[in-house]
Amino acid sequence: MTRPFLPGFLIALGILIAGLLVAFLVGRYPVSIAELLDVLWSRGTGRSSNVSPAVENVVLLVRGPRVVAALLVGAALAIAGTAFQGLFRNPLVSPDILGASSGAALGAVLGIFFSLGVLMIELFAFAGGLAAVAAVYLIGSMLRSRDPVLVLVLAGVVIGALLGAGVGLIKYLADPYNQLPAMTFWLLGSLAGTTVADLLPLLGPVLIGSAVLLALRWRMNVMSLPEEEARALGVATMPMRIAIVAAATLVTAASVATSGIIGWVGLVVPHLARSLVGPDFARLLPTAALLGGGYLLFIDTLARTIAPVEIPLGILTAVIGTPFFIWLLADMQKSWSS
Repeated sequence: MTRPFLPGFLIALGILIAGLLVAFLVGRYPVSIAELLDVLWSRGTGRSSNVSPAVENVVLLVRGPRVVAALLVGAALAIAGTAFQGLFRNPLVSPDILGASSGAALGAVLGIFFSLGVLMIELFAFAGGLAAVAAVYLIGSMLRSRDPVLVLVLAGVVIGALLGAGVGLIKYLADPYNQLPAMTFWLLGSLAGTTVADLLPLLGPVLIGSAVLLALRWRMNVMSLPEEEARALGVATMPMRIAIVAAATLVTAASVATSGIIGWVGLVVPHLARSLVGPDFARLLPTAALLGGGYLLFIDTLARTIAPVEIPLGILTAVIGTPFFIWLLADMQKSWSS
């Protein structure tokens, strides 16, 4: 059954707008809608603002970069999860299925272990994610199989387990007073302390990877069919699979390098988007991006306001995502096939 696109898309857009407003207005230093609009209008037009410098700094320097990062990371993980679920024809697949998150985690803890700067830690995480996927594909190309998708998934599980063991070893060897807390905090996921400089290595990869996936949206519909049917329709499945995996891994690695490990977004949000607009990737990808950005904005706002100490994002996404996904399981087969 084909669902109408506009109502579902407008719902996703409304969730994103609500998440943006809540993220800017709510916090230990409350900001009114009038103050927010005044700051944004004055910055856009170049005129002087009528609000206090403290409010302007909160909106532009404290919450602004963090809001943009949450939007980009949530959208990126949701798009990557949507692409992987369609490509592998498996509704339980998430962006870290090919070891991208584990590779990025290993790279980041290595950077922390060697006391590198923030930029180098992010570069190590990014390189680790890409290297992990390259290793999975190398194993997949070496092992000839009648089901290459299954080989890639199993190789991803094996590589992910190996990289997880590497992370555990580095944590065991790390300084328990300085390095270990930093590693633990990063692995649980957080956007605390995000600055404008942190957005630069995130924005480019997310835009490029998302643009590639959107450009391939029609072929992704064909790739969600069985391998023989996709080939019969004239699609070169192997190059197309490589392009989709590379783009999805690019946005995943960039997100993990910036925010740490944030699970469940790429698993739950694609199901919610599919229930709103159906399985057509031309509709599904933009809707998932809006829902992912809005979802993580709400989660990040909750993380910094629900308790005196900020709660890691990975904990909240697991606490909220687990019961939500259990509820989705009851309707998953119907929404996946309709």
